[in-house]
Amino acid sequence: MVPDNSRRRLRKVKIAFITLGCKLNYAETSTYERGFKAAGLEAVPWKEGADVFLVNTCTVTETANKKSRGEIRKLHRINPSAPIIVTGCYAQMKSAEVAGIEGVARVFLSDEKDKVVPETLKLLGIVKTVPTMVSGAYSSGERTRSFLKVQDGCDNFCRYCTVPYARGRSRNIPICEAVKHAGEIAALGIREIVLTGVNTGDFGRSTGESFLDLLKALDGVVGIDRYRISSIEPNLLTEEIVDWIASGTKFQPHFHIPLQVGCDELLAAMGRKYTTAEFAAKIAYIRKAMEGPGKPLVFFGIDVMAGLPGETEELFRKTCAFLEELRPAFIHIFPYSKRPGTPAAVMPGQVSPAVKAERVAVLEELCSRLHSSFVEANRGIREKVLWESRDKDGTMSGYTGNYIRLTRPYDSGKVNTIEDVII
Repeated sequence: MVPDNSRRRLRKVKIAFITLGCKLNYAETSTYERGFKAAGLEAVPWKEGADVFLVNTCTVTETANKKSRGEIRKLHRINPSAPIIVTGCYAQMKSAEVAGIEGVARVFLSDEKDKVVPETLKLLGIVKTVPTMVSGAYSSGERTRSFLKVQDGCDNFCRYCTVPYARGRSRNIPICEAVKHAGEIAALGIREIVLTGVNTGDFGRSTGESFLDLLKALDGVVGIDRYRISSIEPNLLTEEIVDWIASGTKFQPHFHIPLQVGCDELLAAMGRKYTTAEFAAKIAYIRKAMEGPGKPLVFFGIDVMAGLPGETEELFRKTCAFLEELRPAFIHIFPYSKRPGTPAAVMPGQVSPAVKAERVAVLEELCSRLHSSFVEANRGIREKVLWESRDKDGTMSGYTGNYIRLTRPYDSGKVNTIEDVII
């Protein structure tokens, strides 16, 4: 059921959004929201109810699928007459299942993202010409930071992963479009951009351009003071890119690099494109290029999966030892979730949920210890912090270039400013 025309004439149609999963989804949802606002709809918090809901789903684990279903059902209870629009990776992988959930009016697949706004407006009986959403997207909900999507999809087909099926093959927007979006972000007063993609470093696959050329073009955008690169495969973070960043650019000493597992046996079994020796050499090269006396240490966030098929206790200990050797600033920990249709789902040596939980706990303790050590090692170093909004306890917080969170008493004059500080 859709809002009737007489009610729509009295007030704007209200739309609410729920986003699950990765920063790509948040960038896409924010772009949908701008499109709906341009068409005259009013965006409201979902708790207030709405005339139409949009849910951007995730399927990275079975838990993500369950949460996506739960969010859809929750919204239907809030307003049973409001149509629910569903998109995202869970919608792509389980479209019939999603379409069968009560309240769902339309499911958009991964190749239909440009139709989300116009087709939803048509469903609501609203005739409006809106700009076509292309593969580029960016978030605009935060005052200080935006996530700019420059790439989507993946060609790697790692044996545990459904991303190539959920998001398609690797593709990217052209550099000129990325620069245009960055300029729009700067015009909003946002100071920092995080480049996002499924396989960000694979930029250029569909346009013949290079990731380094993208970075150089974005570095020249007036109004953006800082950039960060989100998840990038170690084999795609080349020495040439590292050397250019280290030469004095707006790109911060902060890298998010997927490892997944710290032993060569499982790296090979899962179809990863590097060895532990190559991974360690890349981290060492970055540190040598970017660190030095009086300089901040480089923040390395590293993805690690616990309980991949074939992960024995001995191989898990290898991963822990390798992480101790690397000493990253943070470990993004994920218990392996069996994804139907992937080779890993039918591999021998499946690890029990109880053992996975134990290993996650070990990695969490290791992460806490390594992060505390990283912060302590930066004490006394001069860095720049971008101050963000006010916290409830009367303080404000912000992140240094190397991603250390600092807090200070709230000062409205410093919000969205960059200040030199001693960590």
